[in-house]
Amino acid sequence: MKKVALLVGLAAAIGYNNAEAVDWNWKGDIRYRYESKLVDKESSDNDHSRDRHRMRVRFGVYPWITEELSAGLQLSTGAGDPVSRNETLGDEFITDDIMLNEAYIDYHPMFLNGDVNVILGKRDIAKTLIVTKDLVWDSDITLEGGTLQYGKDAGGKEKEGVNAIAGWYSVKEGSAEQDPYFIAGQLAYGGEISDLGYKAGVAYYDFAHFDELGEGDRDFNIVEIFASVGGSITEKLPWKVYGQYAFNTAEAADWSDIDDDKRDAYLIGLKIGNAKNPGQWAVSGEYVSIEEDAVTYLTDSDRNNGSSTDLEGFKLNATYHLVQNMTLGATYMNFSPIDDDSITNHLLQADVVVKF
Repeated sequence: MKKVALLVGLAAAIGYNNAEAVDWNWKGDIRYRYESKLVDKESSDNDHSRDRHRMRVRFGVYPWITEELSAGLQLSTGAGDPVSRNETLGDEFITDDIMLNEAYIDYHPMFLNGDVNVILGKRDIAKTLIVTKDLVWDSDITLEGGTLQYGKDAGGKEKEGVNAIAGWYSVKEGSAEQDPYFIAGQLAYGGEISDLGYKAGVAYYDFAHFDELGEGDRDFNIVEIFASVGGSITEKLPWKVYGQYAFNTAEAADWSDIDDDKRDAYLIGLKIGNAKNPGQWAVSGEYVSIEEDAVTYLTDSDRNNGSSTDLEGFKLNATYHLVQNMTLGATYMNFSPIDDDSITNHLLQADVVVKF
């Protein structure tokens, strides 16, 4: 913690002395979550398995150094889990870990009008790739490697028109004879027709040496198709329909135990409202099906009592913006293994989020 305090103090001092040269953008959020799980089994009594109180804290600085150069540095809770930044309360009040969640350089040369970003380092998944929802990637992941972007701004927001991404990302260096990694390629187009906004695209993720991770002898070459369309019910009440489909195209081989009948995954959802300002609300519903060999363990891990694949069910969410920068939310998930409806995993999450 002393090192963290020293780094923060040094960054603040540099920002003060060079305020005219660097535009420092400090951002953070704190989420308090109550979470309750219930496993419903036909063959035995229901297992009210766990109630937890959890915190997620993220705090970072995103300096705009020159017209062509920006960067990001973020600290967060969470350790040892690539798909979660939560810290569970109830450990006899000991101090909690603060870890490096983001650290990257973003070069956007002006001879290309700032439309191209060359990103090196560790960065939030939604700012790095084109992400619709969490069918393929959990929202807490921060990818590590190099990314070439066209059509996103330096903050990671997609512009209208063409968006294209190419990237290489290390998964686990030094873990085996051949280090696991994956490459990503994405192409999407977004715009408006009349009063409707839309986005559609395709992505390809090629995982190499993934069997070295001890996740079983499985290979993943995932094709993803995604789309969304939205408009407004009233001036302050938007709506959006979205969907994702993913298919693992890796060939089954002597060393691979991929089941050809278990390669598909899809997600369809509807959202009404956006809860951006005090007094506003949003509700959403999603149906998700993920077969056992469709995607990797890096998908969302909350859905089926920790099992990231071989699941189907639905997710409901409601959010209300109570006061400036503070929202209240509730999420309910109901999922079962695809071929076993005798087990249903219920998960309730109640959140308070403050952004600053």
